Amino acid sequence: MLASIFASISLLCWLTFRSWRAVICVIVPLMLVTIMCNALMALLGIGLKVATLPVIALGVGVGVDYGIYIYERMQHEMAEHGYGLREAFYEAMRQRGTAAVFTAVTMSIGVGTWAFSALKFQADMGILLAFMFLVNVLGAIFLLPALACWLGVGREKPADAQKRAAPGGSAQHTGMMRNAKPAAAVQPQRS
Repeated sequence: MLASIFASISLLCWLTFRSWRAVICVIVPLMLVTIMCNALMALLGIGLKVATLPVIALGVGVGVDYGIYIYERMQHEMAEHGYGLREAFYEAMRQRGTAAVFTAVTMSIGVGTWAFSALKFQADMGILLAFMFLVNVLGAIFLLPALACWLGVGREKPADAQKRAAPGGSAQHTGMMRNAKPAAAVQPQRS
């Protein structure tokens, strides 16, 4: 079940981003969180059963969203504005980071209340889901950009970036804007 989930997520990420680097940047943090979730299950004495596996699949399905949100915004900023990886990640966090963290914290608090349930299964699943939601967003914020840097996501040839840029002429301006400062950083001259 987990193999099919990761295979389908990998395929859909590749179809969306058309990059094996994007697939690795999104999938690796997700896989590490799943491994840590299995370790937490062993620590809490929760067995891998027919009832617990769908809960892990749910955590994976929700957790992948954070990585996709951030990577998509980074790719957009690099292609449209010619930003380097550092600037693109800053813009991605500025535009999508707050929403990702807010969603993860809200969902973690919501399912975390299940830990107080009298039903042991519900309490265990609340702990697992809260853990997966929180750690997935941390993986998307900290591990995804590190992997992108290590894989050289921002160092592609300009021709490759122009091929992936959205139609409508915006790809023609990426070379000119590569060294341009953001509008907020430009200071008016005093006369």
